[in-house]
Amino acid sequence: MNRGSERQPLRLGFVPVSDCAPVVFALESGLFDKYELPVELRRETGWAAIRDKVIEGELDAAHAPATLPFVTNLGIDSDRCACISGLVLSLQGNAITLSRQLWDDGVREAATLRDRIYRHWRRRTYTLGVVFPYSPSYFVLRRWLIAGGIEPNTEIRIVTLPPAQLFPTLKLGYIDGFCAGEPWTSLAIEAQAGVCVATSAELAPRHPEKVLMVRRDFAEERASEHERLIAALLEACAFCDRPENRPLLGEILAEPRYVNAPSNCFKGTFPTPPDNTPPASSEPAILEVFHRQKANEPTDDKAAWLVAQLYEIMESSLLKNLLPARAPVLKNIFRRDIFERAQATVFDQTIALRQEAEAYEARMSGPG
Repeated sequence: MNRGSERQPLRLGFVPVSDCAPVVFALESGLFDKYELPVELRRETGWAAIRDKVIEGELDAAHAPATLPFVTNLGIDSDRCACISGLVLSLQGNAITLSRQLWDDGVREAATLRDRIYRHWRRRTYTLGVVFPYSPSYFVLRRWLIAGGIEPNTEIRIVTLPPAQLFPTLKLGYIDGFCAGEPWTSLAIEAQAGVCVATSAELAPRHPEKVLMVRRDFAEERASEHERLIAALLEACAFCDRPENRPLLGEILAEPRYVNAPSNCFKGTFPTPPDNTPPASSEPAILEVFHRQKANEPTDDKAAWLVAQLYEIMESSLLKNLLPARAPVLKNIFRRDIFERAQATVFDQTIALRQEAEAYEARMSGPG
């Protein structure tokens, strides 16, 4: 019996944003089959659903914000659950989008937004959306606001919405902007409902954005499946990172069962503002990084960045006390040892396929 038939399909959750591309491509291209791993993709509306279904065992693994394994270990806003990650799926990838109305009124960055907030103080509350309250997108938005002199959640309201609801909510005027991954910024721009004013490539270059999240007991009890899952996704990440593959990925992600947005909204580059203002960074403002620059390694440095952001936003004394108490646990959430074993599996699989090809060629070229 082969390894792939030992269990029911592995239930892998994702949320419809463009950085789910490695998960979707691994299924569509047959990479999961290559590693004898039956996988069933499950599309969820938002990150709270991903969190709850991983905790409850309805999902075996998930495409998740890089902070989510840390938050579940701390038991913030949910039952406490020991989760880990052996793979970073992407770096950066968020964009801050403001309404076209604000842009037309002269708002270009956080400082001019602050002026507008003060001008309408006590008469109007400005509201921005994020996809999860303890997510990298929230950290990026918070950094942008503070740099412009705006106190988050005091001088401006921040609400949580599922990614697919950000664009329609902005278009209807219920929020004044949002911070999230593609394709929702490009969709807002295409509809002339919003303007991209900054990206995480400028505000927090190469920060960890999405990871593969599993429960610790899954990683221990089904180690072979977990490592083969990471191996397949590593190959998918390498494919997704090549610019020439973007058109194909856009066509796949546009399908209703995946992200369900126009394929031209998956370019992966900085959406140009109406006045053609260049991005603040001198580097090309690529949104997601899927594989380059050792993006996939779950290193201590990446974990430290996430934990530092969590420390910064913890406001109540309860949470301030909770983080130091759980520090030893937090150090074991990003599992480089699992990543390295999975990486070796990719190497071994490549050698095996090459040997099979060479053996086949030898048979075909041998005596007739």
